Amino acid sequence: MNKICELFGIEYPIIQGGMVWCSGWKLASAVSNAGGLGLIGAGSMHPETLEEHILKTKAATNKPFGVNVPLLYPEQQKLMDRIVKHDVPIVFTSAGSPKKWTGWLHDHGIKVAHVVSSSSFAKKCEAAGVDAVVAEGFEAGGHNGREETTTLTLIPLVRNATKLPLMAAGGIGSGQAILAAMVLGADGVQIGSAFAVAEESSAHPDFKTLVTSLGEGGTKLALKQLAPVRLIKNGFFQQVDAAEKAGKTASELSELLGRGRAKKGMFEGDLDEGELEIGQVSAQLNKVLSVSEIMEKLMDEYHESKASLEGEKFSF
Repeated sequence: MNKICELFGIEYPIIQGGMVWCSGWKLASAVSNAGGLGLIGAGSMHPETLEEHILKTKAATNKPFGVNVPLLYPEQQKLMDRIVKHDVPIVFTSAGSPKKWTGWLHDHGIKVAHVVSSSSFAKKCEAAGVDAVVAEGFEAGGHNGREETTTLTLIPLVRNATKLPLMAAGGIGSGQAILAAMVLGADGVQIGSAFAVAEESSAHPDFKTLVTSLGEGGTKLALKQLAPVRLIKNGFFQQVDAAEKAGKTASELSELLGRGRAKKGMFEGDLDEGELEIGQVSAQLNKVLSVSEIMEKLMDEYHESKASLEGEKFSF
């Protein structure tokens, strides 16, 4: 049996990324009901909001689901307390040390996966006792690794560094990409951008429309002095880009970023002044689909591509 399916009790080794302002209870429950693992994105939630989404997810699915907690956000203890209170079975952590919460979560019977951007961090995860790792490449949307290692390079490096169950992330939006990731050593995948624009995503409809109209080169990594994040090249990005080229300090960039910028863009739909996070794979997304349609498309493409490997095209 597939290691990821066995670990999380799911049908397909497809994890929906826990994305800020996109991954509410509707998206998480829909992915879990479709056979993957849905994650609530706690990074954009206060503890009471997370609690509401956990309860609504439980009411909408009897399948396993989890919560993603970026460790660079405040109120971590209160978020974790809500997770334990409502018996959430799985937590994905990111943007911080895997040592910080893994033992505590294990003490409460919760399985832990941690997102890494390098093989050295994967080794630290194994030493910290996490149950699985997500190797996220430079192509990914949202907060990103400083190493700028691409997914195709990162997967085998992490595979060689650890025996933990491994999920690949970054630039994966098709069944073909899932197959490629697994050939390189991944046991499953985490997909963000394709689910960010799903019908069930809590992102603003105008944001989804914009993402599905992007072409190649529509995003770029920015704010490297703060926490690197991949952004759509809108008006706000142009301000950030100009500030970085002018040599502005981290504090000046932080002031430019301000508070609530991502909410303004992705949730409220300000496409010019908002912080719009999405991955490079957005260039392949041209339509807003339901979660069930996305999952069906991914699995059809995966099986068709796997079968084609036995055809003449791959005979040398």
